[in-house]
Amino acid sequence: MKSLLEFILLRMVLHPEDVEVSQVEEMGLTIYKIKLHPEDIGRVIGRSGNVIKAIRKLAQVRAVKDHLKVRVVLQEE
Repeated sequence: MKSLLEFILLRMVLHPEDVEVSQVEEMGLTIYKIKLHPEDIGRVIGRSGNVIKAIRKLAQVRAVKDHLKVRVVLQEE
């Protein structure tokens, strides 16, 4: 899952060297935290949040296939 998120994000952003995806386990839930360069946050959120919604949906589809519960969080500094 982490590699899927990184694959998608690295091709979207202007600063791929600053993309960090971390994984945290909490009570049966896997949380993927995305940290980006400040200039890339708007690009990943998209208009009305459509891009980040699509990324979260892809993660949910993959999670169902792997029998996992996941959440994707965009960290803003």
